[in-house]
Amino acid sequence: MLRVTIIGPSMEPTLGNGQIWLALRGRWHIRANDMIVFCHPNRPDLLEVKRLVSKGSEGWWVEGDNREVSTDSRSFGAIAPELVRAKIWRRIS
Repeated sequence: MLRVTIIGPSMEPTLGNGQIWLALRGRWHIRANDMIVFCHPNRPDLLEVKRLVSKGSEGWWVEGDNREVSTDSRSFGAIAPELVRAKIWRRIS
């Protein structure tokens, strides 16, 4: 399990700024519409949380639920599957 603190408004209203969630590590159980934790493709030290829109041969397309303020695949393109770390599972606070 991975403990994730949401920072910023990119996933509102689904996930709120400051909320703490548990995430299931690994990528074997992830499918379209899941919220995932992944390493930003241009900043590997930065973990992001976005919704998986689709899986394709070029990579995985992710977008924030609050599209007006989200930096996501529309900016940096599809992400490589190996960048995915976990799937958001349950809110703990």
